[in-house]
Amino acid sequence: MKPDLQYSFKADMQTNRITIRREFDAPKDLVWDCYTKAELLDQWFEPEPFVAKTKSMEFREGGHWHFAMVDPDGNEHWVRFDYEKISPKDSYRAQDAFSDAEGGINRDLPVSTWEVEFEDKAPRTLVQIASTYDSPEALQQVVDMGMKEGLEATLSALDRLLEKLA
Repeated sequence: MKPDLQYSFKADMQTNRITIRREFDAPKDLVWDCYTKAELLDQWFEPEPFVAKTKSMEFREGGHWHFAMVDPDGNEHWVRFDYEKISPKDSYRAQDAFSDAEGGINRDLPVSTWEVEFEDKAPRTLVQIASTYDSPEALQQVVDMGMKEGLEATLSALDRLLEKLA
């Protein structure tokens, strides 16, 4: 990440929310595409050494993205995003949950609602993700699982992809 790009990660136990603000040195349309197209998400969405592998994706209200986080040994850890509201190129809201290979939600692990906003700061783009959990305990669980470090690595992978695509 370039040193002059904005970045913040805040876990707020009072609101059960993680808020990430991250600036990218790329135009808004390209950053939006990287967040909403499976062929691009598969190139950056998981922290190394994991890779994302999309099983199915319908980016529309009522649609979903079902993918596996694949570790170096080939083990698959499934995730499902269910898209609730989309304002093209500006924002979307989705439920984020661990799942099984068929897309069934794993209720033993935290489920959150992601609100993702894209702000044009030409020639850059600011993305804000507000991820809200049901309880402070659920939020603490994902923090303990390495959410901050994982997101930092994942967003750095997006930096590298944007550099290649620009």
